[in-house]
Amino acid sequence: MSDDFRLGGDLLINRMGFGAMRLPTNSFHGPARDPEAGRAVLRRAVELGVDHIDTAAFYTSGDGTVRANTLIREALHPYPGGLVIATKVGPVFTADGGLAATSDPGALRALVEENVTGLGLDRLDLVYLRIGGLAPPPRGESVAARFTALAALREEGLIRHLGLSHVDAAHLAEARAIAPVAAVQNHFHAARRDDTEVLAACERAGIAYVPFFPLGGGVSDLNGERMARVAGRHGATVPQIALAWLLARSPVTLAIPGTGSLAHLEENTAAGSIVLAEEDLADLAAQRTAPVRTPTAPSAS
Repeated sequence: MSDDFRLGGDLLINRMGFGAMRLPTNSFHGPARDPEAGRAVLRRAVELGVDHIDTAAFYTSGDGTVRANTLIREALHPYPGGLVIATKVGPVFTADGGLAATSDPGALRALVEENVTGLGLDRLDLVYLRIGGLAPPPRGESVAARFTALAALREEGLIRHLGLSHVDAAHLAEARAIAPVAAVQNHFHAARRDDTEVLAACERAGIAYVPFFPLGGGVSDLNGERMARVAGRHGATVPQIALAWLLARSPVTLAIPGTGSLAHLEENTAAGSIVLAEEDLADLAAQRTAPVRTPTAPSAS
């Protein structure tokens, strides 16, 4: 496994974690996957040393019959000591079955309590405030009222640590003036490296930087001559090198690749043991990156 990170200053976790979005369905709100397969993936992830699982109450199959939080509870509760479960709140279902981010601070308590109940917990380890929908939120949008509402729930004891998702550096600074921020979850991977300002701010403050879609999310092509060359030198796959690059990119980056496949889980987890040499990093630094596109039906990888 990869080396460790102390999340929020007190939760020691492996930097290679697991994202739960693909457990109920392969694509956002697509057909339900076999729930027993999802439970098997979760149990195997823990056996492999994964101690950081990223989830959300809105990670569900299109028909609502399979939910990531339910699978996590059924597979792993009572939870092993040291397992950190992170979730995110903000997005709510619309009348047409889509997702939109709420701007109502008062709505966040119910969303937090939904995660508490669904996961069978008394307190959530880490809760991200996710702002915006699939597209980035408008620049200048304030997070103060919503983050203050979550900070109050932290004071009540429902939340241990707070995070932010889909934010820029101004959002991060605004939130940090209200309460400590333990983690930021933004769109970043080997083919999309434009979030350097937020990553640098996280590095300076010792805040975890947790890229969502670490393997491209189904909308970015990670393949390239240089990526393939590095993979060949290590006898690894391109996705494994993409994950190893994320961990090498900064000491504060965590990886949360998601999958509903045991084989892919094994492959992804093994990437935490790949150590990239200076030659590898030089090749990957010169790898051409893809144009930024907003996913319309995101996957969890």
